[in-house]
Amino acid sequence: MTAPTPPPAPPPTPSAPGRGPGIEDLLRGLTPQVLGTLVRKYGRFEGCEDAVQEAVLAAAVQWPSEGVPGNPRGWLVTVASRRLVDQVRSDRARRERESATAAAEVVPGEVPDTDDTLLLLFLCCHPALTAASQTALTLRAVGGLTTAEIARAFLVPEATVAARISRAKQRIRAAGSSFVLPGDADREERLRVVLHVLYLIFNEGYTASSGGELDRADLAREAIRLTRSVYAQLPGDGEVAGLLALMLLAHARRPARTTAAGDLVPLEEQDRTAWDRALIDEGTALVKEALAVPSLGPYRLQAAIAATHADAASAGDTDWRQVHGLYLILERVAPNPVVTLNRAVALAEVEGPQAGLALLATLDADARMAGHHRLLSVRAHLLEKGGDPAGAYEHYRRAARATPSLAEQRYLEGRAGRVRPC
Repeated sequence: MTAPTPPPAPPPTPSAPGRGPGIEDLLRGLTPQVLGTLVRKYGRFEGCEDAVQEAVLAAAVQWPSEGVPGNPRGWLVTVASRRLVDQVRSDRARRERESATAAAEVVPGEVPDTDDTLLLLFLCCHPALTAASQTALTLRAVGGLTTAEIARAFLVPEATVAARISRAKQRIRAAGSSFVLPGDADREERLRVVLHVLYLIFNEGYTASSGGELDRADLAREAIRLTRSVYAQLPGDGEVAGLLALMLLAHARRPARTTAAGDLVPLEEQDRTAWDRALIDEGTALVKEALAVPSLGPYRLQAAIAATHADAASAGDTDWRQVHGLYLILERVAPNPVVTLNRAVALAEVEGPQAGLALLATLDADARMAGHHRLLSVRAHLLEKGGDPAGAYEHYRRAARATPSLAEQRYLEGRAGRVRPC
């Protein structure tokens, strides 16, 4: 007895092409919903994820010419379920016949109106996975990006991303992870991992680690979209609100961060009238909300620092004492050499460049910062402010050689040229 063929789906009611939200945005929003529906029904994350990607690809090909169905989510669930049944059939020689038949006989009926984004994020950010695998799987399974899009975003070969995703799904299967919220004992730690992955995605979008462009706006926007979805399900969590606020306040500066030629413009030289005021207002409101929650976490503190910069009409109006005080607290809450690096900049504004340089000296023995272009560039900046153009020139040049980002290289070489001794 072979597995029965599922009945055909009712014909979709197309909308007029070109109307409604953009198809790409629509598909990205529907991807986690459709995947959640299939995983709840079939419990086969690896197979379901592949099937959903195929359904999304089919929609991307068909909908622009045929129109978006009246029930796009139901269309995707039906198509993805058929793909999953095909997978089961192709595997039945290696599986027990009863298992294949049982899975194939489940035909999607009414699609439940649930949002499983948070559950999927917990699954994709499983602690058994590396950070790179967590990021790749999150962007594909929850973000709806293709393997090729993820590879382009991180400037790595597509085969590398495909291998990461494949290994991640295999490890999730081997770990026997279930599609349920973690228990209270594990939930906070798992949420911390989820937020860290979203933070990493945004950071790569805000300042690309390599390549010719300073940022990758699509990646930053995707991180914001995913964080919004987590906030919608956990509105009372101060760290979730803090992370979303931090992203919004940072992304608000994007229009002023580069020149028309794509060259970097540092914060103190940016045209603040070009900042996105709507994002700043939303981010500032979220900071107030986040700080009202008892206890302080790293994302709330970083968001508060970003809000302090956003409040200043000009670089000269920045409340550097408040910024430095917030970095002091952040150092205690989440010790990190990058936090100390940033505190050195604030300290230099409060007490002078020599004080900042003295703090930087404490990082020289930290293996994580050895030769790091950010340590070199901050030292160069403080040497320049302190009246040592020769030292600044040397460190700007070293920093330019140390960063793989072409945009940062151009900026640092330009700074070096400005202070080059005669």
